[in-house]
Amino acid sequence: MKKEDNKKISTVLLMIIITGMIAIPFGDPRLIIISIGLELSFIVLLILTLKKKDIALYFCIIISLIVIIGNSLAPPHINIIMTFSKPLNAILLIIGGYVLQILLLYYSVKILKRDKI
Repeated sequence: MKKEDNKKISTVLLMIIITGMIAIPFGDPRLIIISIGLELSFIVLLILTLKKKDIALYFCIIISLIVIIGNSLAPPHINIIMTFSKPLNAILLIIGGYVLQILLLYYSVKILKRDKI
């Protein structure tokens, strides 16, 4: 993984972590343990990325797909996004659950495809 690639992935992961830290207090309290676990997985991925471990890219792909699919299949999430009944939650969900995840997926696939790891 090149230094430039490392910077892109690290930046996206850091933005996901920050968005998650803001979003967790506004989420469903019953899912706090799952949310914290997911946040910790992004922190581990950031650490692996900073250590230039290529294996992190594979996990970035897997986790980003899980998050995108999970958000798309969760009726409460779809309702919040469609109705903007909770505007802050909707914005955080769109940014952290889709935009940043798609960026993470895109950069990870692009780097792996280019390097053919």
